[in-house]
Amino acid sequence: MPSLDAPEERLRKFKYRGKDASLRRQQRMAVSLKLRKAKKDEQTLKRRNITNFFPDTPSEKTAKGVAVSLTLGEIIQGVNSSDPARCFQATQTARKMLSQEKNPPLKLVVEAGLIPRMVEFLKSSLYPCLQFEAAWALTNIAAGTSEQTRAVVEGGAIQPLIALLSSPNLAVCEQAVWALGNIAGDGPEFRDKIISSNAIPHLLALISHTLPITFLRNITWTLSNLCRNKNPYPCDTAVKQILPALLHLLQHHDSEILSDACWALSYLTDSCSKRIGQVVDTGVLPRLVALLNSSELNVLTPSLRTVGNIVTGTDEQTQRAIDTGILNVLPQLLQHNKPSIQKEAAWALSNVAAGPCHHIQQLLAYDVLPPLVAVLKHGEFKVQKEAIWTVANFVTGATMDQLIQLVHSGILEPLVNLLTAPDVKIVLIILDVISFILEAAEKLSEKENVCLLVEELGGIDRIEALQLHENRQISLLALNIIEKHFSEEEDESLMLLSQVVDQDCEFINCDCLAKK
Repeated sequence: MPSLDAPEERLRKFKYRGKDASLRRQQRMAVSLKLRKAKKDEQTLKRRNITNFFPDTPSEKTAKGVAVSLTLGEIIQGVNSSDPARCFQATQTARKMLSQEKNPPLKLVVEAGLIPRMVEFLKSSLYPCLQFEAAWALTNIAAGTSEQTRAVVEGGAIQPLIALLSSPNLAVCEQAVWALGNIAGDGPEFRDKIISSNAIPHLLALISHTLPITFLRNITWTLSNLCRNKNPYPCDTAVKQILPALLHLLQHHDSEILSDACWALSYLTDSCSKRIGQVVDTGVLPRLVALLNSSELNVLTPSLRTVGNIVTGTDEQTQRAIDTGILNVLPQLLQHNKPSIQKEAAWALSNVAAGPCHHIQQLLAYDVLPPLVAVLKHGEFKVQKEAIWTVANFVTGATMDQLIQLVHSGILEPLVNLLTAPDVKIVLIILDVISFILEAAEKLSEKENVCLLVEELGGIDRIEALQLHENRQISLLALNIIEKHFSEEEDESLMLLSQVVDQDCEFINCDCLAKK
């Protein structure tokens, strides 16, 4: 008969007995990592400028009333001209082509070899309108594929773009910020090139309450891209430079600025406890918790993700989040009208539940169980999966009293119903949870009551059916639960039947001997 603690692979993946909270949280992070990688990121990596936000810039005034239509050949000739007016006219025409909303000819422009000349135009301080058009064109090329972004970088654009962060022309300066944001958004290689080129101090120096809101949004978005990507993470020096600015930007009223600042913090906390500590030590938690009450989904989503990341850290970091009031809000977010928010809230709660029993006690104190049971009963399956992890972590770290409260909350009914779920891993976890509860009930001499409850909920039929499941782990675990916890009456019946058969055999044998 298979024992409850075997096989080892199942124990490692689905049981946490004997493991400390940090290891359990790491397992939760690993399990959710594939799902999160597969999910489309909520924040934009790169953005093309398809609208002119600067109608009064010198470049627009120069072009006003002049309809210019050039062929690609004429553009190539124009950008290679020694006449600044022709260079401007050709660059602006190229920029307008690259700003088309549909199918901009990025590849055509790159293959035409225009990038090196556009990079040269960035250095033309006497012609800010030409700098602006060149920066805009390069911004849109860098918003393309990784290969096209690489063409901009290898064309030498990073250093001249950083130099433009000191331009007295705001339009030129902002376009340079945007271009750098697109380059950084491509991945860690180009992000680190920008960081090592000392861009961050120049970006931070631009932040001011007098800055136009669109400009401040672009700076915040670019900073978030400089925090983005792992393998490797941004260097410690960069993080230490950026964090105070993010804390400052987090006090802003604009939802786009708040959103990108929160996304930046979510990237920085999606890491080890040391990096989580760097963020927590800034004192950002009260503001993040306040933003969990935001009605703006683009603010709520990244603030919730950041809080969820923080509670994957150490017990102390999780306690600081609890002390700041996250458990006032997370149960409410389980009832949010957006399943994506419910899922993130359940994920955060699962990491709190992975902690020591005093964290579990705080979950009970904040009345987390009723909304958790409701989600397990009525939520979308992707939300139910995260809620099941919360229950699994709860039972493996709870005291006997806490387990009793869990059973009394009505948790068994939705768990039993979810045994028919099409997800092997989830069914295994539920079977583990049921097995764990039954073992605890046995120690409390309450096993008979819990077995009756499981039977009333239709659990025995479902577990018996799982003995025939195509997955061997599921079938073995289901068999083990039935044999260990639900076969006493059957055993008694078999013993009685065996005695009757034995007696009949003895009678028949004696009768036969007598006839002889």
